[in-house]
Amino acid sequence: QIDKLFDQLKSTTNYQESNEIESKIWELWTTHPSENSLTALLADGSFYMSQNKLETAYETFTKTIELDSNWAEAWNKRATVLYLMGNFELSQNDIDMVLSLEKRHFGALAGQGMVQTAMKNYQKAIDSYIEAHRVYPAMRTPLIMIEKLKVLIQKESI
Repeated sequence: QIDKLFDQLKSTTNYQESNEIESKIWELWTTHPSENSLTALLADGSFYMSQNKLETAYETFTKTIELDSNWAEAWNKRATVLYLMGNFELSQNDIDMVLSLEKRHFGALAGQGMVQTAMKNYQKAIDSYIEAHRVYPAMRTPLIMIEKLKVLIQKESI
């Protein structure tokens, strides 16, 4: 099912349609394939993150990873929390895990762009956004960020 959704995501030019496909992909990603308790744990961590309870969210996502280290979304959520905590290298490590499990994870690719930007690795950030755009052509953020990063690189080279 997810492969079909990615094929649709890549081929659609309709923004509304791509948003609907994206939502279906996120729903699959955030639903554990066999353990409802892990789906609930991930949701709890996401709630803590939304309440800015970053330490609690981090601990919740870590527990989720310990229970299933092959669930890409648990790594992705923890990478997000680590980014919000300013732990960019640890966030990148978790993103590497996400992408080893799901190379088409456009959320992790865009997140990697943010992490690499924060670490001032602008070309790596651009490369991440290019890959996110390749996977999800209708996603607007990558093209916007690529242009901003190119301007930033030009300013810094003067």
